[in-house]
Amino acid sequence: MKRSRFTEEQIVAILRDQESGVKTAEVCRRHGISSATFCAWKAKFGGREPSEATRLKAVEDDNARLKRLLAEAMLDNTALKDLRSGKW
Repeated sequence: MKRSRFTEEQIVAILRDQESGVKTAEVCRRHGISSATFCAWKAKFGGREPSEATRLKAVEDDNARLKRLLAEAMLDNTALKDLRSGKW
């Protein structure tokens, strides 16, 4: 998946810039994004504060780490069961 040029905090700041009264076309031109990108960001990040975006990213990273740990534990468990049953 392609990484964004903008962090979530920057995206929220761009959305706040538009909410403060600047026209959407001006915000898009100033930051070098398309209006479709702006609309997608507004749907995904609208109504959030920068601190919430940071916290959400931390929770997502922690969730990914826990999923990796679970997958490794399940793999180890399967290997031990196979070893015990004599498939090796």
